[in-house]
Amino acid sequence: MTSLSQAQPVPPGPDHTLHPEEQALIQGQTQGQTQVNAVVQKMASAWNAELSLQFGRTARGTVLQRADHQGPLYVQKAFYPEGPDLAQVYLLHPPGGLVSGDRLQITVKCCDDSHALLTTPGAGRVYRARSDRALQHQINTLHVGSGSSIEWLPLETILYPDACTRLDTHVNLTDDARFIGWEITSLGMPNQNLPFATGNLSQTLQITRNERILLRERLQIDDGSRALLDGSAGLRGNPVNGLMVAGPFAMPDKQTTEPLIDALVQQLRQIVDECDALAAVSLTGEFMTIRYLGNQTDQAMKLFVRCWQVIRPQLLGREACEPRIWAT
Repeated sequence: MTSLSQAQPVPPGPDHTLHPEEQALIQGQTQGQTQVNAVVQKMASAWNAELSLQFGRTARGTVLQRADHQGPLYVQKAFYPEGPDLAQVYLLHPPGGLVSGDRLQITVKCCDDSHALLTTPGAGRVYRARSDRALQHQINTLHVGSGSSIEWLPLETILYPDACTRLDTHVNLTDDARFIGWEITSLGMPNQNLPFATGNLSQTLQITRNERILLRERLQIDDGSRALLDGSAGLRGNPVNGLMVAGPFAMPDKQTTEPLIDALVQQLRQIVDECDALAAVSLTGEFMTIRYLGNQTDQAMKLFVRCWQVIRPQLLGREACEPRIWAT
């Protein structure tokens, strides 16, 4: 029989180490080398990783009450650079990206009157898919309790050419909960002149309040819609796109609130106008939305951070306090 090292193919992205029980299962196969090779390839390059976080309010402020994880997806601790009222957490995924068959599921719950900011220490990556086109899937589900807030501020996600990707983010708000979040996606690797000429992407952001949809955004790129990459009604040839969402901005007293929101929109438009890329800001329902189209993920990040610095005091009553990991 061919040895494990000989039978294992080189995957398109970084490899994952097999568990001992997986190695035993493979070595125990008796149905021939072909079956062994197929099992090795599938198990060596697929993870089902889950992370479930719960934040709660105590006399000491916001605490990370639970952090359950399965697979290579976890957090180490909560940080409190702003004081005990708000926890900052870094989401860690040591493999650094998704290969064929990977599924990452992140669930975050902020119980009533708790506050959390979540970010990542580096860019996420989705590597070239195998020939079997097994889906590379990430699901983010955020539950925000009454009087609570979640800031979902990850670094960019880079889709390698020929990736087969689905990225879903669902935000469930309760009553007067608040949310600020962004997603920055690089289709292909523009710095290396590698466009997203082949591959699939289905990307969804959905925000609900008490089970009623407030905002839904979807981007679909496949062979049937690849013209969107260059079309004037699509991405206009820009490989990097970003969406920032903040709200809800409720207007219980329209005469008082509407001028404040209008002033905020004008302030954000000044920031957007200074960006050397296609960018826009608008009030979509109860949410402030900032959109970016360009060639640089760091440019999108800088734009969103500047907008966040302006929005945060208005929406959450807090001055901006950047996670220290962003400075590394």
